[in-house]
Parts: sequence; structure tokens; C-alpha cells
Amino acid sequence: MKFPNTPNFTGFFAPSGVEAEVRHLPVLDGAVPPELDGSFYRVAPDPQFPPLAGDDIWFNGDGMVTRFRFKDGNVALQQRWVRTDKFTLERQAGRALFGAYRNPLTDDDSVQGEVRGTANTNVLVHAGKLFALKEDSPPVIMDPETLETLDPTYDFGGAMTSQTFSAHPKIDPRTGEMLSFGYAAKGLCTRDMVYYTISADGKITNEVWFEIPYYCMMHDFGFTENYVVFHVVPIVGSWERLKAGLPHFGFDRGRPVHLGVLPRNGGAEDIRWFSAPTCFASHVMNAHEDGSKVHFDVPMAKGNMFPFFPDTEGAPFQPHEAAATMTRWTVDMSANSDDIHMAPLAGLVGEFPRIDDRFAGVKNRYGWQLVQDMTKPVDLPGGRSASGLMMNTLGRIDLETGETDTYWVGSTSSFQEPAFIPRPGSTAEGDGYIVVIENRLVEHTSRLLLFNALHLAAGPIATIGLPFRIRQGLHGNWAPAQASVA
Repeated sequence: MKFPNTPNFTGFFAPSGVEAEVRHLPVLDGAVPPELDGSFYRVAPDPQFPPLAGDDIWFNGDGMVTRFRFKDGNVALQQRWVRTDKFTLERQAGRALFGAYRNPLTDDDSVQGEVRGTANTNVLVHAGKLFALKEDSPPVIMDPETLETLDPTYDFGGAMTSQTFSAHPKIDPRTGEMLSFGYAAKGLCTRDMVYYTISADGKITNEVWFEIPYYCMMHDFGFTENYVVFHVVPIVGSWERLKAGLPHFGFDRGRPVHLGVLPRNGGAEDIRWFSAPTCFASHVMNAHEDGSKVHFDVPMAKGNMFPFFPDTEGAPFQPHEAAATMTRWTVDMSANSDDIHMAPLAGLVGEFPRIDDRFAGVKNRYGWQLVQDMTKPVDLPGGRSASGLMMNTLGRIDLETGETDTYWVGSTSSFQEPAFIPRPGSTAEGDGYIVVIENRLVEHTSRLLLFNALHLAAGPIATIGLPFRIRQGLHGNWAPAQASVA
């Protein structure tokens, strides 16, 4: 069975299919701080079988979870596919049964009505459980030590009534609660959303249902001490698109963006909507309050950043409009105006923002992200990376001074999303490490790099060799060793 000879399935993006356990990874340069005791979990789409349609977007593959276990200066590796319902049904059949990305109309008749989730977008530990997530389906629960799939459609003991669960839940470091939501919560392409509060011991304690202004990809959100904040951006979908065989989502430049602010202890009647002219914003760095004002920090672009979700009116993709820079959206809860004020925070072009998660929901000084530095040379065939976006630089933004600190990885490599690791025993913001996978695009190999989080330009303090190529992933998180104990 051959995978298609297309950019989504060749080169660095070729499927891997490797499940492995390696107890000791070689440290090629520098040293791993011996006090680090925990795991960096991340997930990548890695299709088990060639797609039904002959080609597909790369992030419709089956979830492959990688765990890097840090202890006593050693790093071990585990990697396993998530055994979703989809994965199990297709493995039993020996072929793909589910069709195009988020289009059940393209599925084999034998799996009509089955859960289509791939659990390929994010992984994090909460209440001793490893959650593997895709926003179109329920969570999948894995064992954080063995990566064994324990429950492919977890519903919190029957307390979760939504059909979907976000791939970007947040942990409030002050309460230990997990905050999350589901969109298309009553069915595909519906405007129904639900917000969940989940206690530190893993029980749903609050559920609020409401409708968003229009159906769209609600990929991420933010929270503050008193509010949860949802941004509605016009990557839109409909059953008409699915019936026509179009990609599930498309960018509708004729629609405004909205920001919904919901009190954490409030109901649907308390949500307040603010609006601004159209733009693009996906991932959220952080949010915080300043008196009556709510600030919401996102990488924002003028136009569509997703060429695989084309313009709904047929306009060609405009790369110069896809350049995202960190921007602060501000709304005033005491004002009569429903406008969103937008102000730039830094000039770095890029995405995948991260913070020191101990400062989630409050004012933070530092943020990290992947950067596209167009001034640096690219020595690759066609001048492109595996994704078409040359995320060739790791960047840090000082939100107080506006200063930036960057590290360029070289002309033949790119980065995957970073994560922050606090220095054990420290409470100061930014005192810790950045862990990130380097894609070595010429050799088709990977390395794991560890940086001092406040001194990126100095280069990695440890370079860790990996025995095989780690497929381009989406998101991941650090969990200290004690977090993996229920």
C-alpha cells in the first residue's frame, strides 16, 4: 500500500509509523541539568494507512504521541500511536475507512456514525491522566507512564454532554483547575459551544452552553482571574462545503472577528461580545486583566494564514497577508463600546506562542514563539521547509521592554513548537528552559534541543540525538514527574 507522492506524504512529511522505547538518548553536546525530573509530551499526525481520497492535508493523520522522560541528566524516549476508535477500526480492516479531513460524507459506509477523532493535536497531563486531544471529538485518555490508551472516548464519568472537547484546554496554576470548551458541541457545523470547568482532581464542576456568532474553527482561547475569552475568526465551514467536496474550512474575508468574554462564575446570559474588522488569529499566548480591561495576546495576521483552507470567494492565497505578529486585543468591560482595540507587541513574524505556564491568566512579561526570519538564507530544494513555512528561528519577546532574543537554527533546519520547563525550586518568571525539536530537513533526521529560556541567542545548553525522524507535530507540554501520579 503506497502513500501518495504529494507534499503531504513525502520528504520530511513522509509517514513514520515508528513505535519505540529508547532508554538512553545520546547527549551530543552540552549537558542535561540533572535536577530536571519530568516528561515532555508532544503529538504528531502520523497516518496508519494511505488516505481514501488519494491525498489529504497532513494534519489529518493518526495521533502519534512522543514522550521524552528527563531524570538524573538522562533523557529516554517512548513513542506510541493513540488507539482511537478510528485507529482500531482501520487496523482491523487493514486499510483507511475514514475519508477527508472532518468530512464524514467521504467515509466508508461501514463506519458511518463512528467517532472520527484522531487525537493528533495536543497532549497534556491533568489529574494524573494523559489527555490526547483533537477538537472534533471527546478526549482520549492514555497512561502517562506507558502511553497505553485507556479510554478512547472519555466523558468524565458521563458528566461531559458535549460531542467535542478543545485541543487547547488551559490549567489555572492558582486553582489547579482545567478550563476547556467544545465547539460544534451539538453536532458538526453547529454554532453551539460549551465551556467546562474541571477540578484539580478531574471532575467537571461547571458547564455553560451558548452560541457563537457564526460557525468557525474555534481552536484556542484564553482566561484571566475572572473571565474566559473566546475569539471568533472567519475560518468558516458548512454542510454545503462538505457536500461540494470542498475543504471543511475556508477563509471568509467578508466577516468581522468577535471576542466573547464570559465570567468564569457566570452563565450564558452574562457573555459579552466585542467586534473588529476581519483578520486572522489562531493560537493564544495569554490573557490578563488590568482594572476593567481584558487583554488578549495573539499572533495576528491581516489575512488568511492557512493556504490549505482557501478563500471562500476564490481569491488566491496572499503570503504577505499571512505574516503574523504578536498583537494585544483589549476590551473594556466597563465601557459602552463593543470595539476591540488592537496594538502590536513585537515585530517578530511567526506563530506557536508559549509562556511560562505558571503565569497563565495573569500579566506575564515573557513569551516565546517560533519565528520566520526572512533575512536568513535557506539552502533547501525549492527554498521551503517541510510545512512550506520556514520556522527557522526561536524567539523570546519581553513584553515590558519590547526587546527580543532569537536563535537561528541554520539554513537547512526548522523548529517544531517549543515548550517551557520551569527550573525546579524557582518561582521567578522565565527561570527555566525551552525544549524544542529541530527538523533537520536535508538529512531527514531530528534532534532535541534544550535552551536557557532567558538566553536563547547563546544557543542550546544540550543537544540530544534522536534515533529516527520525529514527524512534524502540532502541540505538546511539560509535566513534572509528580503530575503523572493520580
